[in-house]
Amino acid sequence: MKMGEGVEWTLHCAALLAALPEGAVLPARALAEFHDVSESYLLKQLKGLTAAGLFVSTSGPKGGYRLARDPAQISLLELVLAVEGDQPAFRCAEIRRCGPLVSPTTVYSPLCPIHAAMQQAERAWRASLADISLADIFERVGDSIPSDVGARGKIWIQEHVRS
Repeated sequence: MKMGEGVEWTLHCAALLAALPEGAVLPARALAEFHDVSESYLLKQLKGLTAAGLFVSTSGPKGGYRLARDPAQISLLELVLAVEGDQPAFRCAEIRRCGPLVSPTTVYSPLCPIHAAMQQAERAWRASLADISLADIFERVGDSIPSDVGARGKIWIQEHVRS
């Protein structure tokens, strides 16, 4: 399965928004600048996240984006589904019922064993993402960067945040 780059952008932007003080926002331009990504493409992701109720958007000169809920109440699965949609990763076309061995439908099990295995894997993948909160990721990101980088990040946020 291949997820679009919008998923990576979303997760990083959400982690950055988790660092904001209460009531503060960051404009889309600042989020794009921080990650050196296309602002116009990022805006598409931000609109989807706002429509999904995960981000809040405020307009005007003091406008920007913030999380709609506490980071501990937002799962990675919610963020991924807001960007990628809720369609299953595997789509079975029942090709087992085609070709030179084609037989009456009654010969086949109701669910293709390959399809069943793929559904099981997807359920496990989704359950794993559902168990990881944005707060967990924010903590991991903080633990993964040197203190001087974290200090520069705090300064950057202070310079770009809007209240």
